[in-house]
Amino acid sequence: MPYSAAVITISDKGARGERVDTSGPALCAMLAEAGYSVIHTRIIPDEQEQICAELIHCADILQTPLILTTGGTGFSPRDITPEATLRVVEREVRGIPEAMRAESLRITPRGCLSRAAAGIRGRSLIVNLPGSEKAARENLAAVLEAIAHGLDMLASAGSADCAAPATGKKTPPSLNAWLKEAKADASAAKIGMYLVHNGVVRETAKAAVRSGAQQAPAVRGMRFSHDAEKAAAAVAETYRMPGIHYIRTWLNEGELTVGDDIMYVLIGGDIRPHVVAALEFLVGKLKEECVQETEIFAES
Repeated sequence: MPYSAAVITISDKGARGERVDTSGPALCAMLAEAGYSVIHTRIIPDEQEQICAELIHCADILQTPLILTTGGTGFSPRDITPEATLRVVEREVRGIPEAMRAESLRITPRGCLSRAAAGIRGRSLIVNLPGSEKAARENLAAVLEAIAHGLDMLASAGSADCAAPATGKKTPPSLNAWLKEAKADASAAKIGMYLVHNGVVRETAKAAVRSGAQQAPAVRGMRFSHDAEKAAAAVAETYRMPGIHYIRTWLNEGELTVGDDIMYVLIGGDIRPHVVAALEFLVGKLKEECVQETEIFAES
């Protein structure tokens, strides 16, 4: 299955225009050759807050399955890419950097000095690569085939050896973890309020709630799906509203039962009217334009 990818070059000199980035384009070329669609590239300095924000943007807003970083994995005091990565991922994937270091050690004894990390955030896999073009190519080549299988597992929530639940639904996020990350984000100093929306499957049918239908049967579940591109566009539109500095969304999928979570939306902004308006706008946009809901009724 073809996937989209993002490549982030992390370099102080590159961000200042003092060094030509060759690693990023080299990785893009390797991904394209392997069938990936590179939808986002960027060069940013070795600043932890900026790195965290960029990774979160790629994973949560762009919903890019594969996110590669190049640079900042060594021993220099400014090399903090692994720390930023581990701060935003939800599950660490230690085998990927272990395999890359093993490959590097075959070429140079200095390969053991790489501090690269990898991990999963939502349905996105984030992998750190060295800043050297040669090393970045060698490291990616060592794990690219395995990464493809990992992305298949992430997309399907299972594998041939570890089957997904029959319902296909996703595990809801931790709201406490979300708020902790939001308050550690670079935008936090501008934010005076966070609001959360948590939509759940209810027993009462839509027809009874929205039009007052008296004979609507009880709901026992829902088939739920969403359009990721439309959802990302809705988030981007909400970011343009006055006073909004932080947004994070999660949408479920599969066959849900009464009480299951449909979506989480977290918005942070400067003042209450702006945050309330943005939350109402985004939730409405997601419900009306981005999701597909099919109610499953109880047997009479």
